[in-house]
Amino acid sequence: MAAALTTGSTGFAASWRRELRSLRHSRADLLLVTVLPLLMLVLMAWMFSPSVMRDVPIAVVDLDHSSDSRLLLRMLDASPGVRVASQPVHIEEARAQLRRLQVYAIVLVPRDVTRQALRGQPGTVFAYYNATYMTTGQSAARDIGEAVTAWNARLLRERIALQVGPAKLRAAPIAVQSDILYNPARSYELFLLPLIFPAVLSLVLALAVAGSLGREIRDGTLPGWLGRTPWPALAGKIAPYVLLFSLYGALGVAYLAWLRGDGIAGSVFLLLLGQPLFYLATAAYALFFVGITRDMGTALSAVGLSIGTALAFSSATFPVIDAPLFTRIWHLLLPLSAYIKLQTQQQFVGAPLAVSLWPLATLLLMIIIAGGLGGWRLLAFARSTQAARSVGADT
Repeated sequence: MAAALTTGSTGFAASWRRELRSLRHSRADLLLVTVLPLLMLVLMAWMFSPSVMRDVPIAVVDLDHSSDSRLLLRMLDASPGVRVASQPVHIEEARAQLRRLQVYAIVLVPRDVTRQALRGQPGTVFAYYNATYMTTGQSAARDIGEAVTAWNARLLRERIALQVGPAKLRAAPIAVQSDILYNPARSYELFLLPLIFPAVLSLVLALAVAGSLGREIRDGTLPGWLGRTPWPALAGKIAPYVLLFSLYGALGVAYLAWLRGDGIAGSVFLLLLGQPLFYLATAAYALFFVGITRDMGTALSAVGLSIGTALAFSSATFPVIDAPLFTRIWHLLLPLSAYIKLQTQQQFVGAPLAVSLWPLATLLLMIIIAGGLGGWRLLAFARSTQAARSVGADT
């Protein structure tokens, strides 16, 4: 039968005070959970404050050399999203500039393309963008498409209509009208910062909790700290970190919603409820890794491999639709994936309560399973350690 933990009684309040004393006496740990997270949030907010990508350099190869093609060049340069950085004579020269990252997209205006259009024949303007820099390239391609569409409408109205007469102009039988919902300004700040803020905070919290738990194992203080009430002792150690990082998370949401955005479309209460649940789930994963590995260094490595890479598997930046089975399962196992669903639904979309119950329940389930397994393994290790010490003392 496993030995009981009888070396003192800590409980929630005693463990809470013990952890605060430990932070006060360790400047590095205190800076890790106070100055570093706030500094990183401020730095990220400053980096993405321009909000919208502007003046992406492009190359225009004009083989038409007409007044109309020169009008297109001026319209491209006037577009806020792109800037005509060069006008090479040959397409190969433009591709060389693309390979050197001097430009991120190429516009090719073929020879006689406007003459064909004025004769009523179809013409094509080609746009090539660097997909290895997907965000920048797609932004440039979108602005190029909008400029060419405006140029085409102007040709139709000012040139072709004068030749054939307005009565003979016919609109396309079916047209597509594309409207942007939930971030109509296409702000990269409102796209990236809601992902980066919780990703960074959850990683720092997981490292802090794993380090705090791992030191109890390293220093041999695990049985004495857990005492007769191990589960309240665990909760008391983790609670300061969860509360502190929940505050940071709420500040991040408030900054994006009211200082940089248009407010919160859904429930403020659900967003605030999501903060402690998310960071408690992250802390539960740190407890799980410490309990399973029983080694601080290995647990910190596991945190880096899982929580540190969570943003890539959250489906917010790279879709997991039709991804390999492992990727889809890994996506579902990460607390960040559930929290981002909740944040998107309530901060930007304004989804009803029933929709957001699933990510909230997912976070709660992660807390119970990961925290329960990790705590159980840690308690078992503490009992075995105390039993070994008792046998050694008896002999």
